[in-house]
Amino acid sequence: MLKNTSKIRKITVAASIASSFLLSGFAVKAAEKEPIKIGVMLPYSGVYAGLGEAATNGLKQAIREHGNKIAGRPVEFLLSDTEAKPARAPELTSAMTDKDKADFVIGPVHSGVAMGMIKSIRGKDSIMIIPNAGINAATGAFCQPNVFRTSFSSWQTAYPMGAEAVNMGYKKVVTMSWNYGFGKESLAAFEESFEAAGGDVVKKIFIPFPKTEFQSYLTEIASIKPDAVFVFFAGGGSVKFVKDYEAMGLKDKIPLIGSGFLTEGTIEAQGEAAEGLLTTLHYADSLDNPKNKTFRSQYQELYGKPADLYAVQGYDAGQLVIQAVEATSGNTADKDALIKAMESAQIDSPRGQFHFSKAHNPIQNIYLRKVENGENVVVKTAASSLDDPARGCKL
Repeated sequence: MLKNTSKIRKITVAASIASSFLLSGFAVKAAEKEPIKIGVMLPYSGVYAGLGEAATNGLKQAIREHGNKIAGRPVEFLLSDTEAKPARAPELTSAMTDKDKADFVIGPVHSGVAMGMIKSIRGKDSIMIIPNAGINAATGAFCQPNVFRTSFSSWQTAYPMGAEAVNMGYKKVVTMSWNYGFGKESLAAFEESFEAAGGDVVKKIFIPFPKTEFQSYLTEIASIKPDAVFVFFAGGGSVKFVKDYEAMGLKDKIPLIGSGFLTEGTIEAQGEAAEGLLTTLHYADSLDNPKNKTFRSQYQELYGKPADLYAVQGYDAGQLVIQAVEATSGNTADKDALIKAMESAQIDSPRGQFHFSKAHNPIQNIYLRKVENGENVVVKTAASSLDDPARGCKL
């Protein structure tokens, strides 16, 4: 009787183990069918709506190239309009991480929104990928394991122009920007390399944001007579500044240079006034590499418009997600493994290949660009594999 009981127990245990394996198998299969949730926090209304649309288009293009599946799992997009309002960032981020349980949160455009998101996502399971906002602190003093950036830091886009300016023979320069974080960081980065190369910033001009009445400042610049003027302006402000600079007769007397946002997406509106302007940035439409040509062709076909920098950065956020999920065989529950895979990722980008620094910022080329016939044309690589110093980061 005891022997039979023992046999029954052995059979029961064996059956239980077999059942466990079967259930485990079913659980794995079920997990494989669960969608990978990608939360997207970008502006879809307001002044930055176009940037949000382009980044989203690029992101979706990358996923589409993989049949809208990664490691056999479908992809679900959760879109949230930040309106580029920093005050909304904590609430929207918490909704993505706590309510929607997003595996990845892609965003934002605006640096103020980025800081609100970063504070809210600290210690959460979701992984944040910044496809534009360039504030230095995001991968500097506020760096954290679950935050990556596929765009740039403000330091990266302006620093190389300092040495380039000295190489062009400019010894005394006036700098000018709106009086806000990104502008201040851009001017400081230019000054850092310019003075290290032997240049002298003879005047710094900060004007209230978003003021676009530039005449009095341009009159002052004309009286100073520097060798060149370095500026940070973007969007409508850069259109107005470049046109005013030419209208005041300064273009042919005092060369104008800047970080690439001066002429990024604004050349058509600036017209002839932009011709010949030199800027530094990590991308140019005309970059001659196979990835860029294919990307731009497919983007045009999908969306009926040319790709831009913001589309590239969204596309690369998608590429980063794909690499990480495939490296972990679709297991998005293991966040540590995902982060480790992202840290070692090599991104074949339309901008050129890049990888990530210890602070999770791209180590990438910065190009010197010149406006020729209405296009930003690459003159040279101003800095190869430039690594942001990530000051204050303790990762």
